[in-house]
Amino acid sequence: MFKRPLSSALLACGLSFPATVAAQGPGIPPSTRQTFPADPKASVPSLTQFMGTTSSELSEVITRFAADQQSLQRRYDAPDSKRQRARMRAFYASWREQLAALDFGKLSQEGKVDYVLLDNHVRYQLDLMGREDRQFAEIVPLLPFADTVLALHESRRDLVSINAQQAAHTLAEVTKQVDSLRALLEPAPARSAGDSARAPRAVAPKVSRTAGNRAADRLDQIRNTLGTWYRFSAGFDPLFTWWAANPYQKLDEAMRRYAQAIRQRIVGMQVANTAPAVTAGGAPGAPGAPAAAPRNAAGANEPIIGDPIGADGLAMDLRHAMIPYTADELIAIAEREYAFNENEAKKAARQMGFGDDWKAAMEKVKNAYVEPGRQPDLIRDLANEAEAFFGKHDWVTIPALAREDWRMEMLSPERQRVSPFFLGGEMILVSYPTNDMTDDEKMMSMRGNNPHFSRATVFHELNPGHHLQGFMSARYNTHRRLFNTPFWNEGMALYWEFFLWDHDFHVRPEDRLGALAWRMHRSARIVFSLSFHLGKMTPEQCIEYLVDKVPFERANSEAEVRRSFNGSYSPIYQAAYMLGGLQLRALYKELVMSGRMKDREFHDALYRGGPMPIAMVRARIAGTPLTRDGAAPWRFAEQLPPHRPFPVK
Repeated sequence: MFKRPLSSALLACGLSFPATVAAQGPGIPPSTRQTFPADPKASVPSLTQFMGTTSSELSEVITRFAADQQSLQRRYDAPDSKRQRARMRAFYASWREQLAALDFGKLSQEGKVDYVLLDNHVRYQLDLMGREDRQFAEIVPLLPFADTVLALHESRRDLVSINAQQAAHTLAEVTKQVDSLRALLEPAPARSAGDSARAPRAVAPKVSRTAGNRAADRLDQIRNTLGTWYRFSAGFDPLFTWWAANPYQKLDEAMRRYAQAIRQRIVGMQVANTAPAVTAGGAPGAPGAPAAAPRNAAGANEPIIGDPIGADGLAMDLRHAMIPYTADELIAIAEREYAFNENEAKKAARQMGFGDDWKAAMEKVKNAYVEPGRQPDLIRDLANEAEAFFGKHDWVTIPALAREDWRMEMLSPERQRVSPFFLGGEMILVSYPTNDMTDDEKMMSMRGNNPHFSRATVFHELNPGHHLQGFMSARYNTHRRLFNTPFWNEGMALYWEFFLWDHDFHVRPEDRLGALAWRMHRSARIVFSLSFHLGKMTPEQCIEYLVDKVPFERANSEAEVRRSFNGSYSPIYQAAYMLGGLQLRALYKELVMSGRMKDREFHDALYRGGPMPIAMVRARIAGTPLTRDGAAPWRFAEQLPPHRPFPVK
């Protein structure tokens, strides 16, 4: 129970906190966490288990590919320059050619799995480059100077001796071009009577808001690359500094103002928001460099733009994930899942005395939040409860060190605006209000992170969810981390939510509603994210859909949509949670419910095989026949076991 005396300062603020429910199960100490095993030797595995084990013939091949890819990405670090794209396209094409020369029939099943994974990965990189070429073609009218600027950096990477005077001239010419383009976006000056003979004013390039947002983001990257080029010689080379300092500063400012004008005039953002500051790091994606600014980076309160990829783009991404369904078929699957969840929510609501009004019951659940300062205690005790529940069964191996090494930190207020719920892995990041948030922000965060919602996802983030995934993938088949996919990491974490539901982890109706809130959310994610990319929903409509279908606070729903479409996640990432979980449910039915495998054997095999599309997990564990093109299409949705309905009382 987390009902504690409030300080006089909190009472003076007029804040009151409803009584909270017990966060821990029977016998779980409310304020402790065992971090050091009674026997330290328990954290050291038996070394004989690693001896004589067979491995894929292609493990070192994949390790070499990943290392070579990273080397080239560091070398050709001017983002989307002609040189970079030509070199990477040649790299991927050459690897596919080499793979095709292998004798596929002589490989073991593990080797065939790796062959298919690598070929699928390389083919997708080439497909992505084709998509990016088409996207860049849409914004060339706004950025005709891009290749000229990026060529300066490429020349430095080629170790060409710099001609300072010529470089300064190039900077000055590009500045004129940038200023001219920006002027076309500004309102035309009023014409006087004597201006009738003047030539018509040039017209600004016509692009969509989506393309404009993409162009502004690309311009930020170009500006960052130019800064990296300039700082290499500035101050070190006196002649370069004498020639280039002033032209560089003018171009840097011109590009900053131009990016702002694009965001204001084309995208519709506020004037006060400027492009993200340029840093001294290398190109986005390079080790030690700042991350590339996400789409819609100008501010958390700005309009959500996104960049829909259409039906063809979704088909390409789903083919890479080995999902043999169309986007519309997946939406239909999600709607069926939602119908089950809604029916179960009504059952829980009736047990709580709300009839079929599950939304009213959810309101009661959300108001069971803990008082300020107590959320870390709640997360700790919920993690204790989940580990104790798994400890009573023989479902999966959780090594002693994996129980010991996770840590906890708090999310910043800024990050909470796009990540309103706690995040996890080796470190669980707690989302809860801080003193500088507004009253509305505080209430929405506390309600959205109530004990019942949190109870259904702590194990998703820690053990046996994301933390155990990371722990095991760092120790088994490490070469397969190249093939990480949300259908594996998010899907497996969600699978455990399904699994614990089926094994009566949630007995009280309030806890069942907490679990159902997330299941509704994952169904809704499929619908709104795929519908957006199909052009059937706007971001605003996605927010309204979440508010109607999912019992989250409006601010949390907006943050969810913003996070989904700001470029931080792949287009099908949000759909992967439930779809990956459903794939694993179907595989569990095929292998465990049929008696072919035991629970622990099955679950350990998921972790030790490494990340990959679930269709390839099936190929590994079930021995599915493989060709160079992979396995036959797996229509997993037709093979799902029924969800366990709770009896009506």
